[in-house]
Amino acid sequence: MKVLLLYDYPASPSGLATQGELLLKGLIELGVDAHAVNGESPLEKEWYYRWFKPDVVVGIGYWGHTPDLILHPQKHGMQPVPWLVANGYIANYQDTLNNLPLILVTSNWVKEMYVRDGISGDNIEVLPVGCDTNTFIPVSPYDPQVLAVRASLGVKPGELMILTVGGDAASKGAQEVMHALAAIDGKVPDWKYVCKVWPQRRTDLQNEADLTLAKELGIDKKVIYATSINSRNFMPHLIGACDIYAAPSRLEGFGMSQVEANACEKPVISMKAMGMLDTMIDGETALLANVAQKIVVDHVILGKAAGYEENHRVDFDIPRTVDYRADSGDIAAHLLRLMNEPQLRTQFGKAGRKRIVEHFDYRVVARKFVEIIQRKLGVN
Repeated sequence: MKVLLLYDYPASPSGLATQGELLLKGLIELGVDAHAVNGESPLEKEWYYRWFKPDVVVGIGYWGHTPDLILHPQKHGMQPVPWLVANGYIANYQDTLNNLPLILVTSNWVKEMYVRDGISGDNIEVLPVGCDTNTFIPVSPYDPQVLAVRASLGVKPGELMILTVGGDAASKGAQEVMHALAAIDGKVPDWKYVCKVWPQRRTDLQNEADLTLAKELGIDKKVIYATSINSRNFMPHLIGACDIYAAPSRLEGFGMSQVEANACEKPVISMKAMGMLDTMIDGETALLANVAQKIVVDHVILGKAAGYEENHRVDFDIPRTVDYRADSGDIAAHLLRLMNEPQLRTQFGKAGRKRIVEHFDYRVVARKFVEIIQRKLGVN
């Protein structure tokens, strides 16, 4: 079997690039002949088509990347197999997607979104994102690298560290976590809430809004926003430094950071919806808050990235849910338990690690990929 992977290669620290890197790593370790190329590099892609002659071209992204991940390989006689995440409403390329023999998606919820928006579920298979459980491992709280992370963030010895990681924090549910922390402040040990976000203009504006909320809630002295560029090498140590990983994400097709936190034996607080229903077990590896609100829209405005002219409006016959909000009261109850019961944190962390190793390790995912390709496409 010869596989060409299309993603943000050489890999940035982004989720999609990491998704591609870990599949590539797993396939190579299985002995599969696999290479990677940037999905937006037509010349280099064509070079691989001509000499490597892959059996399948696996493109990692969302439906809006169809021209690069599907149409370009098809133009050169290749068999594309997109591995897709959800990104709001699937507004275009339905015919192209429906004519494919196989589409991979990252969770059952993502599959539901594609089917909702007109894509046949017959050829959609769920392939979760892999986790490097050799890198994301449990470490001692006294490990010098963990202590260095906490000191650099300004988390004092003896303080509980709650962590959220994302491109921005609000999309990962940080505002709901802040409301919860404000509600239980004084009923739990001393704490700091760390939000590690990616530096960009949109994030700067969101950070300001989040920190304004923290001040209004009276917890601004306990909320830390870390805005810097970091490599993937740093992430296991950052997660290792926390006591609780909290990410009741508003939109999450898989939940890579939640999975990585479980792999590090950290208890996770998230939401009882979307990709977390595949990756987390409520009451065993995580505590999942109920959905308090669904953000529903009756139209969207799309542009060239979706294959339309700018400011193209699509009206829905049936309004679409595009975002979720977790119940902050549930989050508060979950935090109260975990912050006051160290043994419970350990229990959830160990159960989480066991599940991730068994179901989401990158080698497990690579083997499942090979099985799907063999079964659906007859490629050996």
